[in-house]
Amino acid sequence: MQDSLFTKIIKGEIPSHKIYEDEKTLAFLSIYPSVEGHTLVIPKAQVETLWDLNSEDYVAVMQTTQKVALRLRHVLGVERVGEKVIGLDVPHAHVHLVPFNSPEEYYAKETTDEPDHAALAAIAERLKF
Repeated sequence: MQDSLFTKIIKGEIPSHKIYEDEKTLAFLSIYPSVEGHTLVIPKAQVETLWDLNSEDYVAVMQTTQKVALRLRHVLGVERVGEKVIGLDVPHAHVHLVPFNSPEEYYAKETTDEPDHAALAAIAERLKF
């Protein structure tokens, strides 16, 4: 199996704006965020869909998702953090965490603009564990 974009991020072959990492999972900012703090949580095991993960890796992803969502809510001062499992863009299981205060923010489309890596790095620094 060819390495996914996310596996290349895990291996350090592609840079990312990491905010959390443990033995089984990684959380990093989306480079095409819908809102400030839009984060992806992935398993380190390359499996195409969340539902195909083994139970141990699935639980690890959900524990990291909860931990990161609470961090996003606290640091960014938002009322809610939404969770989306879409699975269309990258063939590697992942969960989107979207900090928001209004439905418009939650349903905002991801940007297609060139990533602002300086801004992403600044947000990542605030959110890092």
